[in-house]
Amino acid sequence: MSKPVALPATPAFVLVRPQMGENIGASARAMWNFGLDRMRIVAPRDGWPSQSAVALASGAGRLLDEAQLSADLPGGIGDCHYVFATTARQRDLTKPVFSPEEAMRLAARKIAEGQRVAVMFGPERAGLENEDIARANAIISVPVNPAFPSLNLAQCVLLMGYEWRRATGEVTHEAVEMGGSVWAEGIEVEKLADHFESRLDQAGFFYPEHKSQSMRTNLRNMWSRMPLTRADVQMLHGLLRQLLRGKGGDT
Repeated sequence: MSKPVALPATPAFVLVRPQMGENIGASARAMWNFGLDRMRIVAPRDGWPSQSAVALASGAGRLLDEAQLSADLPGGIGDCHYVFATTARQRDLTKPVFSPEEAMRLAARKIAEGQRVAVMFGPERAGLENEDIARANAIISVPVNPAFPSLNLAQCVLLMGYEWRRATGEVTHEAVEMGGSVWAEGIEVEKLADHFESRLDQAGFFYPEHKSQSMRTNLRNMWSRMPLTRADVQMLHGLLRQLLRGKGGDT
């Protein structure tokens, strides 16, 4: 019997005095979207457990079942070595301030060193109080529209989860779906270019003569710029043959 795969260490996401069970459930779902499963809940307004939270968790109910419940903030973060506080507002506190991206990079480094890291999220109405932030080691400032700085709790959790995923190198920044094909090799593109050039030559395309070489060079350059798959090359060969068949040309 195979052993279950151990999940990598991740930061704890601490929901401080959340006001609605629905937002707790949506936050759990957002966390699990990015592989985060260490939820902590401090003094939820409507009590715990919450059926409305379960309804919104949508497949992430395990996080709610295993969430650490605390009556106060020291109980929620007391075992952590480094704590971030999220806020979109300026605070009159002297603390290092990080962007979400840089904060999660730092969190990843500290966790790799064996430290326990937490990220605090404030209640929906007004966010964390200064008394909460005073217990944090650093602030995460979310770069929102200053004319409308309010973020939904689950939105903020989702943002942090995404940045955590990026920081831990688990994001593919660009990919191409190959659709069952493979990239064409240089020789395949070369033969396709030869095919087109010979047919265009027969059709009198390279005219006038003194411009012929530059036209051929530009055509070759065009093929080299096109990211062609083997299926693309085969289709273009077939397309050209079919056009010529309709004109009575050699196939």
